[in-house]
Amino acid sequence: MTTVRSPIATAKPTVSFTTPQNYATRLSHLLALKSFTPLWCPTIITEPTSQTLSSLARHLAPYTISPVSAIVLPSRTAITAFSTAILSLTTPLLPPSGDAFIIGALGKDAELIDTKFLLNICSNIDRIRVVVPPTATPSGLVQSLGAGRGRWVMCLVPQVVGLEEPPVVPNFLRDLQAAGWAPVRVDAYETRWLGPTCAEGIVEKSEKEGNGLDAVVFTSSAEVEGLLKSLSEFGWDWRTVRRRWPDLVVAAHGPVTAAGAERLSVDVDVVSGRFESFDGVVDALHTRLRG
Repeated sequence: MTTVRSPIATAKPTVSFTTPQNYATRLSHLLALKSFTPLWCPTIITEPTSQTLSSLARHLAPYTISPVSAIVLPSRTAITAFSTAILSLTTPLLPPSGDAFIIGALGKDAELIDTKFLLNICSNIDRIRVVVPPTATPSGLVQSLGAGRGRWVMCLVPQVVGLEEPPVVPNFLRDLQAAGWAPVRVDAYETRWLGPTCAEGIVEKSEKEGNGLDAVVFTSSAEVEGLLKSLSEFGWDWRTVRRRWPDLVVAAHGPVTAAGAERLSVDVDVVSGRFESFDGVVDALHTRLRG
């Protein structure tokens, strides 16, 4: 962690955030509620594609789903991709009788798993057990799943395009194996770099308004890498950012994102202790900036 800086007295601090579009509205709203000026500067896009949905559909065929005991959906986009895929089925994914089937999700994203969602999986929703760990991290999800005892678990994760795959997914699969599960990786959607100009909003903020940026919020390490790649296209690196805004506060949505940022040599000042939703990081940032 970097040295603690003094709170700023800016009437309405400008906070840049790099989250993809599917999270942007919610995070922007929370920032505005705290009297911040949101500056959306997305660096990645996460979405299902026709290719990933076709791959997912093959994994949901009766002969491939029958040995599976659990499906983990560790992101909002994973839930969206899964929902899209099961809606294309002519019958529910699972028969009404059989062993308990586990659906795992993280934090606030689990709100998308409602009764209608479950009925598309199985007409007997009592057969389904939804697991949402108290700690909204991949390792927390592994702990909540319990001992695998050799059972198969299908993991809906992203195929990373234009960036290095962060270690979070390989580590998640490894932890599942260590807990006795047999993980089946399914690249259910894509995480893609938005390209060389995605940092333009931050660069223009410096050129037009001088010291007009007070904080930046990262919600994944892929966002950090995407920003750094784009900054390099403008002749910047992270040291340039720190020189332009020496009092800039960098906030990370949870320890996984913070560790990913630090791995990329981006120092983090604020880490949310409550990361089941974006409320935690916004509250932590508000406390820091407002003192």
